[in-house]
Amino acid sequence: MKKRIETINPVRRKLVGSLACAALAMSFTRSAGASVESERIDVWKSPTCGCCKDWITHLEANGFSVSSFDVGNSEARKRLGMPVRFGSCHTAEVQGYAIEGHVPAREIYRLLEDKPNVIGLSVPAMPRGSPGMDGPAYGGVQDPYDVLLIDSNGMASVFQSYR
Repeated sequence: MKKRIETINPVRRKLVGSLACAALAMSFTRSAGASVESERIDVWKSPTCGCCKDWITHLEANGFSVSSFDVGNSEARKRLGMPVRFGSCHTAEVQGYAIEGHVPAREIYRLLEDKPNVIGLSVPAMPRGSPGMDGPAYGGVQDPYDVLLIDSNGMASVFQSYR
């Protein structure tokens, strides 16, 4: 009995390989395109606040495109529905979510991935060791703090603890 030996058509092999690569490239392009919009964040702060500037540097170092407004943050906090009791020195908005205070970039990305129906995230006050409050002026002190998830009723739950 003779074995049948099939020859592989090199043109067909090249075409199939090209189509697979094109599909993979389109997948990556869609993912990158989707993330570009999610990376834009607007920040309202005092023009003289150094820790706010340091937090913005943290966001930019983690892939966000930041637009900063030096007009204070009270109006932005109110417009976004963030309760004053969760306030801090700056307020941001990303994809309709309020981000109050020194929230780490990784928690913002997690929020954007999960897309819960909430007002946003808050790190109330200004804990040392949080992004923007972690420079040399703070002597390496790390206060424990929680990133709070603020639901649509203004109630908080712990989204992530830093200890």
